[in-house]
Amino acid sequence: MPAVLEDYQKNFLELAIECQALRFGDFTLKSGRQSPYFFNLGLFNTGKLLSNLATAYAIAIIQSDLKFDVIFGPAYKGIPLASIVCVKLAEIGGSKFQDVQYAFNRKEAKDHGEGGNIVGASLEDKRILIIDDVMTAGTAINEAFEVIGNAGGKVVGTIIALDRQEVVNLEDKDKLSATAAVSKKYNIPVLHIVNLSHVISYLETRMGADEKNKIEEYLQVYGA
Repeated sequence: MPAVLEDYQKNFLELAIECQALRFGDFTLKSGRQSPYFFNLGLFNTGKLLSNLATAYAIAIIQSDLKFDVIFGPAYKGIPLASIVCVKLAEIGGSKFQDVQYAFNRKEAKDHGEGGNIVGASLEDKRILIIDDVMTAGTAINEAFEVIGNAGGKVVGTIIALDRQEVVNLEDKDKLSATAAVSKKYNIPVLHIVNLSHVISYLETRMGADEKNKIEEYLQVYGA
């Protein structure tokens, strides 16, 4: 059954394709897999695109009804995401999001001034939502958990732009995707703006069958 897209998800995918953050073709991924699509959130790189991207993240967060105090953006891609989504939540989320804070980490701890490797809000005794672009092997999220734990925070969820719905390790008997593995390991929800099922549904109505069929074939091999 095709995934149903909400308006904010359609808008996100339209802009992602328009700015080539989401491209179709033949791409070699870091894992060595040959993928029929490639996603690079860094190409949301204008004021208009960033505003729309922040809106999509914010709506997904609001609809989740997740309770948190701080949005944490892992260096480096998570840094602008944490800040723009914090602003957008204050704009459209109502009174309960007015005091949401944001923070991010430095790759190297600062040894002067206030020191440390956390910039922005204190994480101590706070409920933390991690924000990032995608989740592949889960390495970055594991590092973020360590940073947040060392700073005294508690992770209550994470949100990404695109869930690839892809098995991390084909030898894994459970055939878990990266997002499902993280959710199981840490007992937290992993939210997303869209997943690959949404992309397939979008392609079915907007761009013809070729790209859709290639992604479905890819999922037959690597899908969770």
